[in-house]
Amino acid sequence: MPLESHTQQVLNAVESPSAASRLTASWRRSMVKHGLDPALRHSPRRIEMTQVAQRRAELGTFLEVATPKLDQLFQMVGNTGCCVLLTDNQGVVLDQRSKDADADTFEQWGLWSGADWSEEAEGTNGIGTCIAEARQVSIHRDEHFMTRNTVMSCMDAPIFGPDGELIGALDVSSCRADQTEAYARLISNVVAQTAKQIETDAFRMAFPKARIIAAPDERSDGAVLLAVDQDDLIIGATRAARRVYELGQGGQLAPLPASDILGRDSDASALERAERAALKRAITRAGGNMSAAARELGIGRATLYRRMNRLGITES
Repeated sequence: MPLESHTQQVLNAVESPSAASRLTASWRRSMVKHGLDPALRHSPRRIEMTQVAQRRAELGTFLEVATPKLDQLFQMVGNTGCCVLLTDNQGVVLDQRSKDADADTFEQWGLWSGADWSEEAEGTNGIGTCIAEARQVSIHRDEHFMTRNTVMSCMDAPIFGPDGELIGALDVSSCRADQTEAYARLISNVVAQTAKQIETDAFRMAFPKARIIAAPDERSDGAVLLAVDQDDLIIGATRAARRVYELGQGGQLAPLPASDILGRDSDASALERAERAALKRAITRAGGNMSAAARELGIGRATLYRRMNRLGITES
């Protein structure tokens, strides 16, 4: 599409009261809320590398978790004319991967460390719109707001931290003129899966002493994980788990019994559930030896059998 035609297309969609889609909503934000002009031709703003280093430091160990996943993703898409970018939650590129042969092109387009790809700065684009809407997006060529960005296709997924808050975006952008929308959808699935893996690893690192439960209601848009401590209290939940179990959007999670969330054995009292679990753990550790289990619990063997009978626990 000619550049002038794309600019006019954006203007017409923004001014049309009948145009209603997520894309046109983003175009309207870009023009009305952020005051951007789709015909602007200047390159994306880039911050100083000292500021990039400071932003990287603020993320702490998260980048240690993300780096090997970025490498793996780039191994899959790097030979197809794509680059891999990781941004913070403000859309600033903190890390990137590209082939040497494509590096000049990507740097010229602003797909490089330090570039600001927020929707406020660049209008509708993969990174900025992904962050603005906190969801997986693909912005293919003329779906971009800025006319100068219509040469690229961008596939993005948000990454949420262990506290459920948005921590950044994972992006794969293509410089191939012959890339199809079908291929972009394929890459988009890989990006979403990689973002989910990063989120999972970061969550496990944040709760090293907790038992991590992968909830049965798994979602494609994020890992449904709960962190449970030694007292069977939920002390952490991923963004997707918070949505599934209605635990709030983000922030510090107030501890709550896992049984209240997972709905196990609601007829038994909390004390009965705790006693039952303690007896079964002791018997399991003793390999079914009741005398050894009783010694571990500090009770007599006869007392152990009485409690087992009361709680419906058999030797098998």
